Parts: sequence; structure tokens; C-alpha cells
Amino acid sequence: MSLEIQKIAVIGGTGTLGSGLARRWARAGLSILVGSRDAAKANDFARSLPQQADGRPAEGASNGDATERADIIVLTVPFASQAEILEAIKPQLKGKILLDATVPLVPPKVARVQLPPEGSAALRAQNIAGEGVRVISGFHNVAADKLHKDAPIACDVLIFGDDVAAREIGIGLARKAGLRGLHGGPLANSAAAEALTSVLISINKRYGVDGAGLFITGIEQDRA
Repeated sequence: MSLEIQKIAVIGGTGTLGSGLARRWARAGLSILVGSRDAAKANDFARSLPQQADGRPAEGASNGDATERADIIVLTVPFASQAEILEAIKPQLKGKILLDATVPLVPPKVARVQLPPEGSAALRAQNIAGEGVRVISGFHNVAADKLHKDAPIACDVLIFGDDVAAREIGIGLARKAGLRGLHGGPLANSAAAEALTSVLISINKRYGVDGAGLFITGIEQDRA
């Protein structure tokens, strides 16, 4: 399965994280569908994205339509909306790869780790999506606003999943977004990166940092 020929649906694609990833992937020449509850809003944003490799513009659609038409589904919605949206697009997910970027932040104490009963948002996504959906997770620790800038981002992306081939696709997507992707192990390990997001938020507040990130030392660039 070639990354270059796959169509990617970014669900929550008009939000800060989703729109940043969509913009970077579109600039890399990938085929993008922007999914939203408001298809008109998704279309408006999609028209602002760079053209795809074949010269066609990106497209906007409802969440269900975008999921139906894509090979890889990237979920970039708030934790409070994760279950509802997954249930809504579940019929269209079967046989596809779902990359869940959900972080279990529970306002107002977002700087405190609050993992869900399932153990992580990613495991909850797998439970909802069911068999036949290859769930991976990643992009938890990247400051979303930095994705909208052209400057390099000093942050690694850990990709988790029980299917190693699907993880490789997630790592490829990280590279296409201009980031280094690394295997983080099985889906259960996603809990570590999800929890670390709250730790990074706490660091941002304590030290006045503009989007602290994660960088794994000891791995040469050509081995990643």
C-alpha cells in the first residue's frame, strides 16, 4: 500500500490540529479530504489548501462522507467529542486505518493527567471502532499552532499500534508533515504519550514555554 496514492480524511479538519496537519500534508502533495460536521465550512477551508500532486484541489465533506471516501482516517477532535464522532463514522471505518490523535484532556484541569477507564483514548477508539479497523495513534505531543508555520518543529512523533505495517504508515505521515516519526510500540503504550501531553502543558505554564515538545535522544536520523 503506497502512501502516495492514498486519500486521507482529516476528521475535525477545521480545528487547530486537524487544519495544521491537513495544510502540511496538502503541501507535501497528499490527497486530502477535510471532514467536519459542517460540510460547507470544511469546503471553505479545503479551498485554502495547496493543490494535490495531480493538480486537483483538496476537498471538504461531512465527517461520514470523508470517512467513506478515504483510505486513512485521522481523528483530530477534542476528547469530549471523540466517542460521539467515532460512533457516527463507525459504519464507514471498516477495513481502514484510523489514526487517532485524541488526547484525554478534561477541562479545567488540563495540566493534570486524567486517562479514561479504558486506559487511553486510543484504546477507547479501538473499542468503539471494533474489529476490522486498524487503529494507530500519534501526534499527541506536537504544539498544534506550530503546524501552521513553515519553520521546522523540534519535536518527535511517537506512533503506537498493534499492527506494525499500519504504524509504518503513521510514521510516513509524520515525515510528510515535516516531523520525525518513531515506533512507540503497541496501542496500549499510547497512554504514555497521551499522559505526557498534560505534563507538557504544565511545563509550558511553569516555564513560560511556547509549545514544549518531545525529542528522543540516542537515535541517529538515518535509523528513524
